[in-house]
Amino acid sequence: MSAVVEETTTAAGDSGIRRPALLRGQGLAGSLVVAVIVLAGLFAGVLSRYDPTTQITGANLLGPGAAHWLGTDELNRDVWARVLHGLRIDLLIVFAAVPVAAVLGSAIGLLASAHALADTVAQRVFDVVLAFPALILAIALTAITGPGAHAVIIVIVAAEVPVFGRQIRTAILRVREQAFVEAAAVIGAGTWWTLRKHLLPNVLEPLAVQLALSMSIAVAVDGAMSFIGLGVRQPQPSLGSVVAESVSNMDANPAMAVGPLVIIAGLTLGFLLIGQALGRARRIG
Repeated sequence: MSAVVEETTTAAGDSGIRRPALLRGQGLAGSLVVAVIVLAGLFAGVLSRYDPTTQITGANLLGPGAAHWLGTDELNRDVWARVLHGLRIDLLIVFAAVPVAAVLGSAIGLLASAHALADTVAQRVFDVVLAFPALILAIALTAITGPGAHAVIIVIVAAEVPVFGRQIRTAILRVREQAFVEAAAVIGAGTWWTLRKHLLPNVLEPLAVQLALSMSIAVAVDGAMSFIGLGVRQPQPSLGSVVAESVSNMDANPAMAVGPLVIIAGLTLGFLLIGQALGRARRIG
């Protein structure tokens, strides 16, 4: 029993040591980038003077200026307003889809680690899903569900559930071979009690790392789906659709593409830096 307490205490202590990972170096840089972009999306209505769908009289394909920071598009709409409000919609999609994928994937991973038959079935299903590139999977699922924000959420969840499932399964299989888990079994602890009390607390860190990495992937998937017309539907904006609209107007207003691309790159890089910082802190610990 003392071995169980000692090991659990050690794990908790390590977790405390790793918390500053987001307060220095890559973690701090990534956190600041993501925080600034998220705040811009949340306060889109305050930071933009125009409604993203309103057509402004006499403002066709204007370049960047004091009145329109990123100019206007071919339908006389303010690009800055469309980028900020599109960012808000994209953030809602990403922050809804990835946690759902994490919960579902973790639940399947837990079940797979406890039952051999469930493990076999889950791994074969994961193999099938992971065999498809993200965009091919997006096209296939959108053909069934129809395009829209709901399609983006479904695709992100479907693509990330196998990733989280295998992450949790691998972590549990590794942790349950440790001495403190064997000690719990010796004193008569049941399977689900051991999972809840000893295994889950020790797999939360790899889950946090994967959560950050999956956020960066989800941003890219969301942007790509909207770019090819499978995501958020017009006239509502999204970052990917604004980039798509800019392709035919690049000579008149290049800022139409620059604005959303900088935000997509910033979000992807920010989440990636956070994931790398958490992963490095976990390895060092």
